[in-house]
Amino acid sequence: MNEFESLGLKGGIWQGVLQRPTPPARLVLVHMGARVAEARVSPDAAGGWRVAAPIPAERLSDGVQSFLLLEDQGEEGEPPRPGALHLGSLTLVAGALLDDDLRAELELMRAELELLKKELRRLAARTEAG
Repeated sequence: MNEFESLGLKGGIWQGVLQRPTPPARLVLVHMGARVAEARVSPDAAGGWRVAAPIPAERLSDGVQSFLLLEDQGEEGEPPRPGALHLGSLTLVAGALLDDDLRAELELMRAELELLKKELRRLAARTEAG
């Protein structure tokens, strides 16, 4: 079961609720493999955690843009750490309408594949070193 429920995009802020008893570690918004923002977390009335991640306007352009919400133990301002937990994804389509959603899904899969490749490289380097 996914513990993050997306509530959608409103006013440039991707909102959602994280259902767990303890607050999350750092939540990072990633676009095209790079950290673009950090999410704000506040207690939710239902016992979970309200998540608000701003989508930077400079990251919006024609075509399909995929954003990933990751949780890690990193410090504010640094890139996502290896082994970050994938909580959710948001796909935005702008400009000319697409014939189908296949392109959006492909972009999301590419972003997730890049994260997996980075993690596998890190694990392989660790195995070779020790």
